[in-house]
Amino acid sequence: MFKPENYIESREENYQLVIKQLSALLDGETDRVANLANASALLKGFLHEVNWVGFYILQKDELVLGPFQGLPACVRIPLGKGVCGTAAQTRKTIRVEDVHQFPGHIACDEASQSEIVLPILQGTDLVGVLDIDSPVKNRFDAIDQQYLEKFVEVLVGYV
Repeated sequence: MFKPENYIESREENYQLVIKQLSALLDGETDRVANLANASALLKGFLHEVNWVGFYILQKDELVLGPFQGLPACVRIPLGKGVCGTAAQTRKTIRVEDVHQFPGHIACDEASQSEIVLPILQGTDLVGVLDIDSPVKNRFDAIDQQYLEKFVEVLVGYV
């Protein structure tokens, strides 16, 4: 797990710190790919017990792979398919304790056991999703969801 010099033991405080780091990384940069690449690298370094962090961007009626950290991934996901497509279609965060129990789960990495997917919305328009996978079942909880949603709120202004 990434531990910056000023690492704090509180998960909430650490999330607040990483959100501040995101703001600093994005400040003044307008390139979508650069911003998503830095955001995925920041989260991959910050979060423990994750094996994939990345973005899928909406193009027409499907999600297309964007910047990520992890093993190669599925390139295109139809809306409504798998966790990413379902989160995109419903425009709601989805936390999955055990991906093998999620109907229609798309297995890009066999090691993934749990997942959280957050829609990226500009107003009511879907931009894409943030997808985070873990090799540990039930890895993501309400604290993760709350602060990752705040992370996406900051990010959306730069994509």
